[in-house]
Amino acid sequence: MWFCYMVRCADNSLYTGITTQLERRLTQHNGLLAGGARYTQSRRPVTLVYVESHADRRLASQREYQLKQLSKSSKETLVQQAKLALKR
Repeated sequence: MWFCYMVRCADNSLYTGITTQLERRLTQHNGLLAGGARYTQSRRPVTLVYVESHADRRLASQREYQLKQLSKSSKETLVQQAKLALKR
């Protein structure tokens, strides 16, 4: 299973990525394991704010591309909707 995710960085920006091991990837973004994106290295800590699961890498990559094309306000709307869904 593949995950498409967004993390909120310390500077309040949003980073979007894909992975098969979400917990490991978050640990990498936060600098506790080697790896992680260059973008998040200077914007730590990061917090997971949005995640979707996908059956394969192709679908996850397509969704990642779609999310990266969204405006910041559209991404924030998705994050808020996900937060509300979790409260139910």
